[in-house]
Amino acid sequence: VHLKPITAPEFIMRYNEYDCAQINAQAAPGYSTGQAMKALEDVFHQTMPSQMGYDYMGMSYQENKAAHGLSPTTIFGLAVIFVFLILAAQYESWSLPFSVLLGTPIALFGGYLFLMFRHFDNDIYAQIGVVMLIGLAAKNAILIVDYAKRAHEEQGQSTYDAALTAGRIRLRPILMTAFAFIGGCIPLWLATGSGSLARQIIGTTVIGGMLAAALIEIFIIPVSFDVVEKIFARRRRKQPQPELQPATREHA
Repeated sequence: VHLKPITAPEFIMRYNEYDCAQINAQAAPGYSTGQAMKALEDVFHQTMPSQMGYDYMGMSYQENKAAHGLSPTTIFGLAVIFVFLILAAQYESWSLPFSVLLGTPIALFGGYLFLMFRHFDNDIYAQIGVVMLIGLAAKNAILIVDYAKRAHEEQGQSTYDAALTAGRIRLRPILMTAFAFIGGCIPLWLATGSGSLARQIIGTTVIGGMLAAALIEIFIIPVSFDVVEKIFARRRRKQPQPELQPATREHA
């Protein structure tokens, strides 16, 4: 027997029945995990032989799977479509949902503006906040549009007068609910400790969006209601009306 010392790994890792080596990496400050994963893939293709491959595990696997799923544009589009269909069913009208949703971009602009102000990335937490903003901005608009619709149909006011009346009467309830929600999200804005960055991003998105909705959108919604209702009323007048057939009576 001949003995000699050799160097060997403490244990051998396998992934999907293949021998593998695990690489743990952390993104540098100012870079997202997606950018770090892209850099690792580029270095792997440049340095490793063609018969070797790579895959992700744990949170990296989930993030990579989510990145190749539905895009954020698709998610936001589906959110807007579902809100539109629910409002159309509630009001039994195809025109009023447009009045509600036309103010949504103002809230989204406010959310992304605050993200840029705090130098946060548009990650999954920001996208969750944006989906929330679509519903919250629609809620504020519903308070105005619902009152304006009833004033126009039940009280006989013009769309212009109904929009002004609704905007004036619903101003205080909208501001009260909006600033109450913003006050409740301040702990998210100032979050500290483990997982604080995720809470800060969500809080920044919803606070910025609600501030924009409360200070800007409330002036846009009455205008959009008046404009949309006049456009649809003009289209209804242009559509040909069905001719009424003269009534006939049979004689026994």
